[in-house]
Amino acid sequence: MRNRNNYFYPFFFKLVFLLSGLLIISSVALAQKQSGRVYEFINLPATARITALGGYAVPTFDEDLGMALFYPSLINPGLDNELSLNFVDYFSDINYGTAAFSKGFNRIGNLTLGISYINYGTFLETDETGNTFGEFTAGEYVVSIGWGRALTEKITIGSNIKAISSTFEQYSSFGLATDIAVGYFDEERLIASSLVFRNIGRQITTYYSDREPLPFDIVFGISKKLINAPLRFSFVAHNLHNYDLTYEDPVASSPTFTTFDGSAATSQERMSEISDKLLRHAVFGMEFTPTENFIAGIGYNYRRRQEMGVESRLSTVGLSWGIGVKISNFMFHYGRSNYHLGGAPNHFSITTNLNRLFPGGTEVPSIR
Repeated sequence: MRNRNNYFYPFFFKLVFLLSGLLIISSVALAQKQSGRVYEFINLPATARITALGGYAVPTFDEDLGMALFYPSLINPGLDNELSLNFVDYFSDINYGTAAFSKGFNRIGNLTLGISYINYGTFLETDETGNTFGEFTAGEYVVSIGWGRALTEKITIGSNIKAISSTFEQYSSFGLATDIAVGYFDEERLIASSLVFRNIGRQITTYYSDREPLPFDIVFGISKKLINAPLRFSFVAHNLHNYDLTYEDPVASSPTFTTFDGSAATSQERMSEISDKLLRHAVFGMEFTPTENFIAGIGYNYRRRQEMGVESRLSTVGLSWGIGVKISNFMFHYGRSNYHLGGAPNHFSITTNLNRLFPGGTEVPSIR
């Protein structure tokens, strides 16, 4: 049986990544524009810790199920029987949440199950003259199954499969997506990194007639923990398939970049434009971890600050922060992210491990 697995796994990996490559190529062709996409809610941060670090998950050596939902290459036996519950008091009466569970299996690897929802609230149903006919609701849901396995001592792979459902009054849609990730972990230098191709797939049933693209994304994340200090620094680069994330004026037709007064741009202005476009892909984070029972993090999302800030009063738009405290067998996280001056959502997370909560279970040996 061992020899059969040795032949099966390499063939399986090649098949999965070949098919994924074809899907990635088609997804990139459809996902260059940031507007007109469906199911954008699946890119919302799943946990309070992710919220604190700027809205994008970061690869770490911690047994963090929330990070593994984003980077399936982080799924490992250390997450066996890990449970994560998350809730976000979003804007107005909108709220969303995620529940996830992980289980390890010696022969096939490690699996995760995640269920997420977003509730947009209750709306009045009216006609163009203002006559009221009742109320309706709107919401979206996703169920994901993740798998991860180590290829070598330092290299891991993983994948998520997602079933997505969306309903707005009488209009509904269903879609399928997958994430493909590969990770590199150097425990000696305390460097963790992962590259993930997210939301590869398509809309199966449409709201009306036209099929719309999914929010495809290519994300690379890396973190470095200092050996002699309780600090971890992180960097995430997102939307790597789309260089220019700035708004494109459909009226503009001139290929020449000019200033507002009509004069030709200087080299310094061109460099500033290039720097702005590059930084819109970047999210920076830092965590302070003095003990295993406490963690504090801050994040900076440059693109969010540029798009959501008001020039006359930028305030702390783009910044985020959070803390985590372990009490008994439970880890409590709170995260807050400043999207704009109108408010900042509050994110609450509770995680625990059922092996520690109910001792006596069989633990799966670690692969790294």
